Amino acid sequence: MKKIGIISDTHSYWDDRYEKYFGDCDEIWHAGDIGSIELADRFEAMHPIFRAVYGNCDDNKLRERYPEILRFKCEDVDVLIKHIGGYPGNYDRSIRGMIYANPPQLFIDGHSHILKIKYDKTLQLLHINPGAAGIMGWQKERTMVRLTIDHKKFTDCEVITLGENKTKL
Repeated sequence: MKKIGIISDTHSYWDDRYEKYFGDCDEIWHAGDIGSIELADRFEAMHPIFRAVYGNCDDNKLRERYPEILRFKCEDVDVLIKHIGGYPGNYDRSIRGMIYANPPQLFIDGHSHILKIKYDKTLQLLHINPGAAGIMGWQKERTMVRLTIDHKKFTDCEVITLGENKTKL
């Protein structure tokens, strides 16, 4: 059983509540637009396993450290993470072929700054976009997600709201 923290679109912004809510997680997964190597280092310093993909706003240093697409097993679940991915019924063309040819059981993306947790009945996969945890962007609230993976089961899925985004662009 693993407790997972899922975050995206921090855009170089650190909030001490990341540690509060993800400090007891076994793994933290960042779905891109990390923003800076310094921020990535802070996540890695928390010492759970830190997995990340780069986003469209991430620089070459982050692109050298993290891949565009990450696919791995967590417990008995096949996980796929990509920053720009779309959502069930409207997957981005950059990932659509991979998803339809070999669907993961859990697909995570970011980019839209829109919190979305949706089950794709056609492909039998859970899609999670944790929204945006940083302060850049137009989102009304800053959000992230926590869940537990136990063998092939997802439990204790919760949305964590970090408050209103007062610096909308």
